[in-house]
Amino acid sequence: MTDRAGEILDAAAGLFAEHGVDAVGMGEVARAAGCSRATLYRYFADRHELHLAFVHREARRIGALVAPETDLADAVLAAVRHVRAKPELVAWFGAADAGTTAELAQSSEVIEALGLSAVDDPEAARWLVRVIVSLLIVPGRDDAEERSLVERFVVPAMAGRRR
Repeated sequence: MTDRAGEILDAAAGLFAEHGVDAVGMGEVARAAGCSRATLYRYFADRHELHLAFVHREARRIGALVAPETDLADAVLAAVRHVRAKPELVAWFGAADAGTTAELAQSSEVIEALGLSAVDDPEAARWLVRVIVSLLIVPGRDDAEERSLVERFVVPAMAGRRR
């Protein structure tokens, strides 16, 4: 990814945090990035491509942060924690934007960055990413409940599929 594409994604991130994902148009992103719409479209053909690039970039970042976790429950909960720590990522999990997020979460780069860093079975990795997205869209009552759910249901389901 070029520096300019990264700057555009950074500008989009600020808008996502402020307005929500689906409420942000390409014109707003161009203005926030300090470029013309023509320049924006040189890097991203449409809003879907911009969204996909943003999600892939953030999934790779979070995947790298949780990769050192040796315990699956810790890795899942760390991914959730990292997303919740950034307003531009939290925006993707609100009621208005959850559909867009669910669709993009099943893309190959997201699965590779998040799911396949924890398990070696591609189908299990897709399911694991769905679990993470579910926890972000419908959080538990508190951290203890989320840990309990992950340890009770996710960890046993992933037995034998860990990297």
